Amino acid sequence: MNIGVLALGRSTHDIEFAHVKLQQCLQFLHSTSHKIYGICELLLESEPTLREIENLKDAPIDFIIILQATFTDASMTVKIAQTFLSNIGIWSIPEPRLGGRLRLNSFCGLNLASHALGLNDIQFSWLYENPENIEISRFQNFLENKRSVKRLEASYSEIFPSNKAKIIKNKIKNFKIGKIGKHPDGFDTCKYDPIKLKKLSGVSVEEIDLDKLFETAKKTKQDKVKTSYNEIKNKISLIDEVDQSELDLSIRLKSSLESIKENGKFDAFAIRCWPEMFTEYGGAVCGPASLMGENKTPCACEADVYGSLTQLILQEVSGSQVFLTDLVDIDINDNTGVIWHCGQAPISMCDKDFKARATIHTNRKMPLLFEFPLKPGIVTLMRISQAFGQQKMIISKGKILKRDMAFTGTSGVIEFNSEASDVLNDVISSGLEHHMALAYGDHTQMLEEVASVMDLPIIKI
Repeated sequence: MNIGVLALGRSTHDIEFAHVKLQQCLQFLHSTSHKIYGICELLLESEPTLREIENLKDAPIDFIIILQATFTDASMTVKIAQTFLSNIGIWSIPEPRLGGRLRLNSFCGLNLASHALGLNDIQFSWLYENPENIEISRFQNFLENKRSVKRLEASYSEIFPSNKAKIIKNKIKNFKIGKIGKHPDGFDTCKYDPIKLKKLSGVSVEEIDLDKLFETAKKTKQDKVKTSYNEIKNKISLIDEVDQSELDLSIRLKSSLESIKENGKFDAFAIRCWPEMFTEYGGAVCGPASLMGENKTPCACEADVYGSLTQLILQEVSGSQVFLTDLVDIDINDNTGVIWHCGQAPISMCDKDFKARATIHTNRKMPLLFEFPLKPGIVTLMRISQAFGQQKMIISKGKILKRDMAFTGTSGVIEFNSEASDVLNDVISSGLEHHMALAYGDHTQMLEEVASVMDLPIIKI
C-alpha cells in the first residue's frame, strides 16, 4: 500500500520523547513492504500541518496514518480526514507509568479525535500500540480497517425509577452553571447548546468573561489570601517550595470563584483553564478547582459544560465529592487503566498513606496543583455524552488499586469490571468525550434510574 504519514504533536508536551517514539514508528513502517509518503516530521502547529496536507494531496495515497505523537486537539485530525478520500487511521502511543510527568498523553488525543470524527460521521481505524513491539498482524488489520470503529448503540434502562431518582431530577433542574471563558479550539468534546441542555436537565448556564475571574481575583484582600494559604498548608506538603508570587495568584482564584458563586448563585463552574490562566494571569486554577470540588461546587476544566452537568448529577446520586478526569492509559496485559488529571481531584480522594503535596502544572510550570495517588476502593464513572450527536448517559464501574502514583498530578490505577481490552474498544467505539466524572462507591443502579427519569438512553462500558 501507499501510506501517507502525518505526525501530530504539541510543543507543551515532552517533544524529545515524542521524537523518540516517532522515529520508532517510522522505523517500523519502513521495515514493512509499504511505501511511505510525507516528510514524516513532527507537526506542532496548524500551518505546517496544512502545508503537509497540501503536499500529500497529489500523492497516490491508499491509506493515511495520523501518528498521535502527543495529545492534540482534534481540529487537524478532522481536517485531514475531510481532505483525503483514502482510508484514515490514528496510531496512538502508550507511555510507561513511571510516576513522572505525563509526557505524551497520546491516548487522550485519540479519545478526543474519536469523538470529533464521530460527530462528523467519519469512519476511521485505530491503534494503541507501542512501536517497539507491535505485531504485524495487528498492524495489517489496522490498514485493512478491521480495527475500525464499531459504533455502540445506547439503549433505555428497564429499571423502574425510584422516588429518589425523581427527587434528584427535580433538584437538578434548579441548578445553575457558570461558564467562565470559551472551550479551546478543536475540543468538540466541550461544545454545548444551552437550549438542548436546558431541555434535557433544566440546568441553566450563564456565560462569564474570563477577565472577570482575573479581576475579581486580583482585588481579593491579602488577609483572605493568607487565611486560604494557611488552610491549604494544613492539608498538603511542599507548599513553600513553589513560586510564592504565582502561588498567591493561584490562591486568589479560589476566592474569586467563591465570590462569583455567591453573587451569581452558581452550583458548578465550567472554566477555560488554559492557556490564558498561565499566559495572561500567571497562576493555575487546578488547585482552586480541587478545593471548590471538595466543598461540593464541582469545576470542569476546558469550559466543559456537559462535564459540569455530569459532575452535578453524579454528586447528587453519590452524595459525595466528584472528580472530572481523563482516561490516559489502558494496559491490556495488566488489565488496568489510568485515570488522571493535572492536579484537581478533591483532596479527600487522596490515598491515606500518602501526604498530598503542592506541585506545578507539568506543561505550564506554575502552581498551584495537588499531587497524590487516588485511594483504593470501588468507583463509578459517568458522562452525560453527546457522542454521535445523541445525548446519552455512559456508565462504567471499577476499582482503584493501591498502586504507586502512575503520573504526576492526581491519578489512580483502575481495574474495570470489564476486561481492559473491552473497555479500550468501547471507549473509542462509543465516541466518548475525554472527560468522565468519578465518585467512590457503586452508584450504577441509581444512575440508571436517573437516566430513566431524564429520558436518557445508556451505554455501559
